[in-house]
Amino acid sequence: MIGKRITHRMADGVRVPGTWRHAFICNGGTYFLTDLFIYADGIVDCWDLVTLDEFEKKLRSGWVATGLPDGGSASAHHLGRWTFGEPDTWLTPELLLAEVRDTIDELNGRPDSTGRCLAAVEVFLAEPTEENRSAARAAYLAIPETVRHYALGDMDRKDRPLQVLVAGPGGRLPDWPDGRRVSQEAYDEAVAYFGEREHWRAEARKRVPADGAAHSFAPAVKLPHSYPQRALERPDKRCLRNDYPAPLTVDGVTYPSVAHAYWARSVADPEARGAVVAAETGAEARTLAAGAARREGWERTRTAVMARLLRAKYAQHPDLAAILLATGDATLVYDDADSGFWGDNGGRGRNWMGRLLELVRSELPADEARAG
Repeated sequence: MIGKRITHRMADGVRVPGTWRHAFICNGGTYFLTDLFIYADGIVDCWDLVTLDEFEKKLRSGWVATGLPDGGSASAHHLGRWTFGEPDTWLTPELLLAEVRDTIDELNGRPDSTGRCLAAVEVFLAEPTEENRSAARAAYLAIPETVRHYALGDMDRKDRPLQVLVAGPGGRLPDWPDGRRVSQEAYDEAVAYFGEREHWRAEARKRVPADGAAHSFAPAVKLPHSYPQRALERPDKRCLRNDYPAPLTVDGVTYPSVAHAYWARSVADPEARGAVVAAETGAEARTLAAGAARREGWERTRTAVMARLLRAKYAQHPDLAAILLATGDATLVYDDADSGFWGDNGGRGRNWMGRLLELVRSELPADEARAG
């Protein structure tokens, strides 16, 4: 189960999603506690990128260890070393390989062994023949033993109803104690359980959150770094840039653009501030401000200042606000070659400008409602 352990690797410019789990690698007689990375394209990183077939060979050879010997030497990189004393492990090469295969299915959005089992159970319940029961039973036994308890998502009953259903009246599963058989009463209860479970699932599918159903995300909008010199006759997404010439008035002072206002407010000296305001372009305003002393505590206040300036820009330019609103709920990717704080910059920056634009965009409908 992947849970929140999400990662990725880049392969020929393509982002391949992945996850990880703990594992021991036996190298030179020492067992190293490490992370095993599993990717959607079937590549596994076990101190080397290998295919699934190669990974199976690593398992069979003991390189990826599932058995831990009493007295064996172990190490966790940069953490410490120890010796195994009465180790207890339930993994086998077959079991770990099955779990990795399930993980790859899950990363690709395909039914894993649990999903395939539940699909076979639905077929059996719709047409309860022995042939369909046998298929459901085989699908259940194909689920890795370590995850069978979670197959129904019921932490009270675990997978007991599932075991009883696929075993059938008078039947048993391979790992049951001798003499244990499914009674007719237990089987009837299991069938009733699945009927109730389907009812719960149907009700859950109909349930709508109190604040409305979820919607898919719009495609991201990228705002590449540019240096607009004049207002566009037909404004487009370039007008969302801070140095776009859209005058705004804040605290009685009119600035040629958000960039002018931001950089003017960043400098401590009033004379230098006036020169920044008078700069011909936003880029020139930044250059002038860079050569002046910053206001004390500017790094702590700059984000709040920028949010206020953006609100003023779009409140005072309804046509530009309409362009911002037209981006819907898209992620706004703002590039800024001069700042890893404000810009996304190919995923290396923090994209604070994009995030603030999304915040202001979320407030615009409320502003319109108040104006109406």
